[in-house]
Amino acid sequence: MKETPDAVEQLLSRSFLAGLVGILSCLLPLVLFAMQWPGQAWGSYLTGLGLALQLLGLSLAVLALRKKKLGAIQKEKAKKMILVLGVSLLFFMLV
Repeated sequence: MKETPDAVEQLLSRSFLAGLVGILSCLLPLVLFAMQWPGQAWGSYLTGLGLALQLLGLSLAVLALRKKKLGAIQKEKAKKMILVLGVSLLFFMLV
């Protein structure tokens, strides 16, 4: 990617989307288990996909943080994204 501020914003937006989809796909089997719906064999596949998407989002946020020309606002966004995705990844691994 080119060294432009748009590239960092694009990385952060992709990180946000991957993390959000990952969290939702990890949360769906937990909700279905709490509602005690039958036929939850595919829940582990969704959880695995969600963990992979959260790792992708986390790696994109770290990649955005490592860019050389980075503004203060973008740096704070990347740090918050790393914190949120790290905590959610730890939570869903322990559940």
